[in-house]
Amino acid sequence: MGSRIGRRALLGVYTALVLIPLLVMFAGSFKTTSDLFSNPFSLPEEWQFGNYGEVLGSADMGTAFTNSALVTACSVTLTLLLASLAAYGLARIPGWPGWVLYGFLVLGMSVPAQANMIPQFVLFDVLGLTDSLAGLVLINIVSTLPVAVFILAGFMRTLPREIYEAAALDGVGPWRTYRSIALPLSLPSLAATAIFLLVIHWNELLYPLLFINDPDKRTLPLALLNFQGEFLTNYPLLFTGVVVASLPLVVGYIFLQRFFIAGMTAGSVKE
Repeated sequence: MGSRIGRRALLGVYTALVLIPLLVMFAGSFKTTSDLFSNPFSLPEEWQFGNYGEVLGSADMGTAFTNSALVTACSVTLTLLLASLAAYGLARIPGWPGWVLYGFLVLGMSVPAQANMIPQFVLFDVLGLTDSLAGLVLINIVSTLPVAVFILAGFMRTLPREIYEAAALDGVGPWRTYRSIALPLSLPSLAATAIFLLVIHWNELLYPLLFINDPDKRTLPLALLNFQGEFLTNYPLLFTGVVVASLPLVVGYIFLQRFFIAGMTAGSVKE
């Protein structure tokens, strides 16, 4: 009984630590700067809906939103496609060769991204891929492909091998087995991986900051930096921009959450 109360108290504290900053940010998006600093934890004295109009009417935000949507959609789609193909192949390879290849790919997760940035920038600059949305998509795929393979391969290895053997006996080729059997059965893990990649790519700041110089190719995290200056930061507009930038993630999570939960619990119970 005591441990249950302790767990609930700990859960309540954790929930408060997560929700309070979000509520302060949301309320702050409707305040003036003076109201925000004088009453940071209260509702606005006068609701400033014009903050949203100013942010949404900004040409920079519109261009950045389009760039982020394009880069994120291409990065998530191509990463899922390549990772699912690799995971399917690794799940079909019998014995130690499959585990060796799997370990080689997963080894990429052990290298910190910051350690690769300078070599990657030099290579992309030589190839003419810096200051390019295509280059940003490519670096996003490279940076998250190992972890996507790790998640999907772990799930596809749990699929009964008899399914693949039965498909082979019926004369079904590897490509059709992947498309008609492996992918539909892996939908929960694909959705969980998609949410994971969506959050990472949408919020990515380091790579755009390093690779992008052209103002017309900036993504949303870079555009939000416009509200922060060396001597003055417009926090209400910054909070408004963060709220607007977070809405696609909330919509995406609501759409995929049932698949995400199924993916989290898949394989946890063995019948």
